[in-house]
Amino acid sequence: MATDTATHEQQFDRIATGEGFIAALDQSGGSTPKALALYGVMEDAYSNDEEMFAEIQKMRARIITAPDFNSKKILGAILFEKTMDNAIDGTPVPTYLWEKCGVVPFLKVDKGLADEADGVQLMKPMPDLDALLTRAKAAGIFGTKMRSVVKDANAAGIKSVVAQQFEVGLQIAKAGLVPIIEPEVDIHSASKSEAEALLKAEIAAQLDALPSGTKVALKLTIPNEAGLYDSLADHAAVVRVVALSGGYSTDDACERLSKNGKMIASFSRALTEGLNAGMSDADYNSALGANIDKIYKASI
Repeated sequence: MATDTATHEQQFDRIATGEGFIAALDQSGGSTPKALALYGVMEDAYSNDEEMFAEIQKMRARIITAPDFNSKKILGAILFEKTMDNAIDGTPVPTYLWEKCGVVPFLKVDKGLADEADGVQLMKPMPDLDALLTRAKAAGIFGTKMRSVVKDANAAGIKSVVAQQFEVGLQIAKAGLVPIIEPEVDIHSASKSEAEALLKAEIAAQLDALPSGTKVALKLTIPNEAGLYDSLADHAAVVRVVALSGGYSTDDACERLSKNGKMIASFSRALTEGLNAGMSDADYNSALGANIDKIYKASI
């Protein structure tokens, strides 16, 4: 389902101006066993990576096909590569999301984090990115997401993280997709406020340097100072600023987010909090619906 121009414009408008949030369904490799364990699927339920990813696909399919997973409160969903290549009831997942749910599909493209240096973790190299972007576009993907992590208020480290994010972001934008640039600030950082101030300045400088007409989204940790990123949200190059929950509980993340009027949620763990594979459909759909409702209210 390659996206035509009219569909792309419709999806762009939805992400830029719609009411709601972006669901993050993109746990991959290292975080998958933890996500499955929280979901009630222990490591003895699968014996290799293929079986593990089959379990995560079942989890994601159950979320996506739940009655409350629709365009009323959800603008987009971020997928892991294996999920993009999978299907629900015979329909490719990106197509299912857009055509059945009205939800804009995004793809996580990073290959994980490098070792910490200068108080940050850069992204590992992505030598096959161009090929992946071509496949993503053909599959009907609208945009991408890639994550780095800031641990300390180290000016050199933060500069390098933001420079790398924007360099790769520009490559993605040139391929016709909208990149979500995600330099996460660790919520446990002793210098979180200082790191956020440095991060904001570096992002602003990179936004100003983008070629005219380039559009990006930003995914940032909810800042200690409410409204800190409002000026970034107002930048001409920014489609939307979304927030990651970063390990805060659903209630805590929603409460913090509600103080930032120009950010919407893009939560992963907070979205699935309290869900268990063994729940009845009624209990499962009720719990997921309650999480969706909380996150939606905090986003508007």
